[in-house]
Amino acid sequence: MNKITALIFGLLLDGIGMLSYLFPGIGEATDAIWAPLSAFLMTKMYKGKEGKIAAIISLIEEAVPTMDIIPTFTLMWIYTYVISPKKKKDKTVDVTP
Repeated sequence: MNKITALIFGLLLDGIGMLSYLFPGIGEATDAIWAPLSAFLMTKMYKGKEGKIAAIISLIEEAVPTMDIIPTFTLMWIYTYVISPKKKKDKTVDVTP
């Protein structure tokens, strides 16, 4: 999945997570289904340790009432494609004389 597709898919999944606000009362019950599903999708979209950590955060964020507003998938995309590449560059050692 390229980074633009991942961003669009992440925005869509964040939107789905926020849909519970449209149905007061029953919306929070749907979070019981969506929370583990969002965690599973996070591990499929983002591999490795970062993906597992993001999945745990996504699970908690979706399971706890009123925290659905946090765009976990979008934040993970920003970390993966904006912040993380910069960190990798900073860790390289220049051995040129």
